[in-house]
Amino acid sequence: MRARPTALGYVDDERSGIGVQWDRAQVTRLARRLGYELIWGPAEGSALNLVDLVHESDVDAVVIPSSLHVDALTLDRLMYTCDVETALPRETFARYVGGRHGCPA
Repeated sequence: MRARPTALGYVDDERSGIGVQWDRAQVTRLARRLGYELIWGPAEGSALNLVDLVHESDVDAVVIPSSLHVDALTLDRLMYTCDVETALPRETFARYVGGRHGCPA
């Protein structure tokens, strides 16, 4: 991880519809409030999916507008690497420590 806590901001444009700018503002506000330096991803045209991007970026958290912006499998996979923070409703999905239900991390 980096010297300063860093979060990856992610907004699924298709799920935001016309509210993309609002969702990005919510993510930015939450990251600032939680003390994260925010980077955005994935870049347009990126071949990496969100989970791979998190591994590549070496971030402490992913900040999203709501859990609707990622599917359940992606959320589960993210939680093996980092925390996931949602703006509305305000929730923290903490990373798994040492695996879950006896599964290796």
